[in-house]
Amino acid sequence: MEKTFKLTGGARIGLANATYPFADLYVDENILKINASLVGNLVFQPQDVISIQPYTSIPLIGQGIKINHRVENYNSNVIFWTLKNPETVINEIKSTGFLENKNSTLISRDSKIIEQQIQGGFPLKPFVSVFFIVVWNAFFISDFFPIFRNGTSPPVFPGPGVCSALGFIFISAILSLVSSGFRRFILKEGRSFEDIKKLAIFISLITGFMLTVFLAIGFSN
Repeated sequence: MEKTFKLTGGARIGLANATYPFADLYVDENILKINASLVGNLVFQPQDVISIQPYTSIPLIGQGIKINHRVENYNSNVIFWTLKNPETVINEIKSTGFLENKNSTLISRDSKIIEQQIQGGFPLKPFVSVFFIVVWNAFFISDFFPIFRNGTSPPVFPGPGVCSALGFIFISAILSLVSSGFRRFILKEGRSFEDIKKLAIFISLITGFMLTVFLAIGFSN
């Protein structure tokens, strides 16, 4: 029976950081995956990994494992944060047979994994990321232009632009949770709901709460 190892934690990919519990680690004999939502979704075969070593920035708080790899389209700085002892995590990975498998000449390259590696770790299509940034900023700064306000009155916070920006992100997060068509529109080929699920839930809760509070403040004024 194939042994697998799963762990919830955080992750750092390059300079981007996902805190606990927004990253998941999965390892079996043939694959190692780190799913850190928008921070990055990385997948490795045994041949891709040079070594796995303990990593500590702040004892007991900033500790984890560092994946030293040879995938060109991934950032070289890949760290999985864990509340468990890093040596224990590495031993659990070893017990799956993944690290021993990297020296085997019998393992073939998986075309789907290679395609995902070529795409890089970020799960959203490039134009989608640009679209979200442009629309968010357009809504946000509209509060500072008189044409979008009531006459020449000074800007107020939260204004309609801020509420529209939050509403846009809230609706997008909800659609990513309930609509498979919307997910196909925003995600790269081969990416799945699980790649963004945790962050989409978190964003929908936070933006929904903020939007409710801001609208209540606006109506009370």
